[in-house]
Amino acid sequence: MRGARIERISPHATVSGHVRAAVADDDLIVRTCRAARDNPRGREVHRFHAADDDPLQRMINALCPGSYVPPHRHVAPEKAESFVILRGALGVVLFDDAGNAREKDFILLERERGVHLADILPGVWHTIFALAPDTAAFEAKAGPYLAESAKAFAPFAPAEGSPGAAAYLMALEDRFRCVWGLPPRAWGE
Repeated sequence: MRGARIERISPHATVSGHVRAAVADDDLIVRTCRAARDNPRGREVHRFHAADDDPLQRMINALCPGSYVPPHRHVAPEKAESFVILRGALGVVLFDDAGNAREKDFILLERERGVHLADILPGVWHTIFALAPDTAAFEAKAGPYLAESAKAFAPFAPAEGSPGAAAYLMALEDRFRCVWGLPPRAWGE
């Protein structure tokens, strides 16, 4: 990113040190994707907002295939969340309160298909996953970010790092790929 300093703020995130403006150029996206590949969780965030209490949270979210983002919703307070695909392909799945997802709840963000944005209303259960290596999306939602209440995790899905998490993600991604006519996943068993 031209002219701005980039600072690591956690094992999973960096922040722009811009004073007036920042750009998400190819260099920043490539660096964020590379950091996701090097991260044991398979994902990395590059934050544009200066602090957790900013009223608008803006970031690049880079994910690798097989990185599990547990289904969640934003309810304390209710917040909408938007994803704009920058690179790769992103699966977005919406769920009802019982954990069911219909075919129309499977959203494929992929620039080559001309589908660029998913805007998820407040309180809707959802997850995202990378369908291609070096997938990156711009993410925005209202702030502030409060770690203890930022996400309500779904009771119908396994927690991140739990024994059933990989199998849950594989089954969900396999169904997603079937619905969209995509080739089989290249990661996992």
